[in-house]
Amino acid sequence: MAKKNGSTSAKILYRPVGMVSSVVSGLLAGAVFKQVWKKASRTGSKDTPKALESEFGLGQVLAAAAVQGAIYAAIKALVDRGGARMFQRATGEWPGN
Repeated sequence: MAKKNGSTSAKILYRPVGMVSSVVSGLLAGAVFKQVWKKASRTGSKDTPKALESEFGLGQVLAAAAVQGAIYAAIKALVDRGGARMFQRATGEWPGN
């Protein structure tokens, strides 16, 4: 289904919605990642490997970064798309393109 291009005013009005959705998606992604890592970690540790922590191996650090990035990207896309759909329902205009 093709979307018609949003007007400049729709894009400007959507900016606050986009900013709020970015914050919400970041918080949600962080919470989801912590739960996923806790279940996936061999050690059962609540702490996620960080690049500058010597107690974690490079493989653990890279795996955690890849999983975290994938979760963040997927959740951000879901939240952004949902926000745009709600904006379109409320205003009749698609905020992107």
